[in-house]
Amino acid sequence: MPTTDALPNRPVWDEGPTLDLPTLHGPVDADVCVVGLGGSGLAAVHELLALGRSVVGIDAGIVGGAAAGRNGGFLLAGPADFHHDAVAKHGRERAVRLYHLTLEQIAHIERETPDAVRRVGSIRLAASDEELADCRVQLDAMRADDLPAEWYEGPLGTGLRIPTDAAFQPMTRARALARDALSRGARLYEASPALEIAGDVVRTPDGVVRCRAVVVAVDGALDLLLPELAPRIRSTRLQMLATAPTREVSVPCPVYARWGYDYWQQLPDGRVSLGGCRDLDMDAEWGHDATPTPFIQQALDTVLRERVGVRTAPVTHRWAAIVGYTDDGLPVCAEARPGVWAVGAYSGTGNVVGALCGRAAARKAVGLDSDVWDLMS
Repeated sequence: MPTTDALPNRPVWDEGPTLDLPTLHGPVDADVCVVGLGGSGLAAVHELLALGRSVVGIDAGIVGGAAAGRNGGFLLAGPADFHHDAVAKHGRERAVRLYHLTLEQIAHIERETPDAVRRVGSIRLAASDEELADCRVQLDAMRADDLPAEWYEGPLGTGLRIPTDAAFQPMTRARALARDALSRGARLYEASPALEIAGDVVRTPDGVVRCRAVVVAVDGALDLLLPELAPRIRSTRLQMLATAPTREVSVPCPVYARWGYDYWQQLPDGRVSLGGCRDLDMDAEWGHDATPTPFIQQALDTVLRERVGVRTAPVTHRWAAIVGYTDDGLPVCAEARPGVWAVGAYSGTGNVVGALCGRAAARKAVGLDSDVWDLMS
């Protein structure tokens, strides 16, 4: 690592009391078993509870311990592509409908966990003349479809501001959702990896869940849990760092630049969290190893000091996560096996799109229709 003062592979979000949930031992029964207790899995758990179903949820690690609690803390509307690119790929009607669904989901997230969300908007900064021109195309496309966006010129640079976006504390949200689900009768287990998954049974090292359907809701490990989905998914490492509180800069909202490859925000206490630079060593970042690397961390240091302007505040945290990408930028939503409804590979947009997909998978698992599922799949 470029420095030795940072906590090794611990996200800045991992604060406060842990849940310390039990490991699954022996057999349990439920209407639905949810595999993965990140943002999308917990959304599925809550949707199933709202539908009056009994739920068992399991996770290989801790609640929110993978990509759901190790990301940049952005709540951005829309699919993975900028709106004009989404229109070109998926058609105007579909792209606009997806955008509105994500706007609704951000509002839903804010209502569910208001203490974890700051509705402060976001800014896309242009890092080149080409990107500046692309920002103008995006603004024109969004205005044409009556989507909220405005031109930004200010101390951070030039680009677009999206006033409806938000920042949030992902681990705080995940733990709050889990506590609420437990209070409503869900049975949740940590350190209980799924070793065998079928539509009526999920086996862990020490237990078994007997059920009527299964929702598998993970991001970067979906291709490992369900190998038949591997041709549609490519997993990659995303790396981040965070600093001690600083007044060297004032960043009012989540910011992303260089076509989204770099992204940062300043937390309420003054700490700056920053991620990106994956494209500087793209081949090395593909895979399932969630260990920060010296090369990317050094590149992040450079962005922090030279682009963001944090000159002296020490780096206190360095971490990485594995997420899944797809060729078209839309998530995987599939009945991978009879009775096994799988969602994941959110192409970097799991905080909002993943929650939508988790709720959609829950509905499909109990035989109900879902407009979201139809749009995504």
